[in-house]
Amino acid sequence: MSFTFLHTADWQLGKPFASMRDEAKRHRVQEERVEAVRRLGKVVQETGARMVMVAGDLFDSSKATKATVSAACAAIGSLKVPVVVIPGNHDHGGPGSIWDQAFFLREQRELAPNLTVLLKAEPVVFEEVGVVVLPAPLLRRFESGDPTGWLRSFDFDGMELPRVVLAHGTVQGFGSAQQQEDEEEMGGSVANWIEVSRLPLEALDYVALGDWHGAKKIGDKVWYAGTPEVDRFPRGEGNDPGNVLKVTVARGDLPVVEKVATAKLQWREMAMAFSEDAGLDLLGSRLEEMVGTRGAEFLLRLTVEGVLGIEAAGRLEQMLESWESRLLRLKLENRVMMAPSEEELEGLTRRADDPLVAAVAGQLVEQLAGGDEVARVALRELHAACVAVRG
Repeated sequence: MSFTFLHTADWQLGKPFASMRDEAKRHRVQEERVEAVRRLGKVVQETGARMVMVAGDLFDSSKATKATVSAACAAIGSLKVPVVVIPGNHDHGGPGSIWDQAFFLREQRELAPNLTVLLKAEPVVFEEVGVVVLPAPLLRRFESGDPTGWLRSFDFDGMELPRVVLAHGTVQGFGSAQQQEDEEEMGGSVANWIEVSRLPLEALDYVALGDWHGAKKIGDKVWYAGTPEVDRFPRGEGNDPGNVLKVTVARGDLPVVEKVATAKLQWREMAMAFSEDAGLDLLGSRLEEMVGTRGAEFLLRLTVEGVLGIEAAGRLEQMLESWESRLLRLKLENRVMMAPSEEELEGLTRRADDPLVAAVAGQLVEQLAGGDEVARVALRELHAACVAVRG
């Protein structure tokens, strides 16, 4: 008999996104992670999944706030199928963990009676849906040994239902220890190492992993699900976040795995190098084409470089100010140099009617050539004042 379930992980509810300066936008990103959990209800209906398995890091921290706990439990309760979770490195178990706290236990009981937290490395049989879950919970942030090691000597005789391992850690170079950390992440170390080659794979039907934030096939029976809502800028090819996995298993057969897209927020990146002022219009059109009127769903890492004239550099600043307001987040690296065009130099340094302005402009141009940033700003302001007078 086959069994279909959703494999997911790394929800990290309550993640602070501390580098986002706008509090309202930061809260919007945090809320979307909870909404991603709610959206799993539609995936459950469409796929016929009988269970949701969360391979660790349901919470971003073992000290999640009460508001986060309540929101998580309410979202899980809305799924209407059993939800099984193990602690990961962010929300590890052990004494004093969030999983033992009275408030969590009360909210779980009242809002998410369908939630089961597995805190012991021992098989759990779910007869009502037809599966055996073999959990490898993390009881501390960094385990020195393989959390799935207990399976190597386990006796599977008499266990006729499909067997699914639920684990959280690093496999073959994939996992938090190998990810390039950014400002939203804490540094990792080589721990929680899962040795797939030593798992009794012939006795298992599927290994559901968490920790790597993109969907990733490690072997015919071994997958990372990734996070269902993207939480960082692109990490290059091979990293595929924003999905859950629909998995169908049967005892003794290879699993059938299908990615289902679940993300709503768009984390994008763009680079633009200016060689002439006309490139500014190209940047504007590219941004409009990408984002349109959906700025509230986009987080953009934008790199601009090259050279622009005084007027164009001012227009760029205004453009970036607008996009920072429209987008959920604009992470900007601005390496653009301002260099007056020939026409702008002519208008500033050869003013027969105003020799003082011409002299000041000439001095500023010389200072600008030496890399003086104050001169850059002063020259731009002088140009703006002259344009205003002409207007």
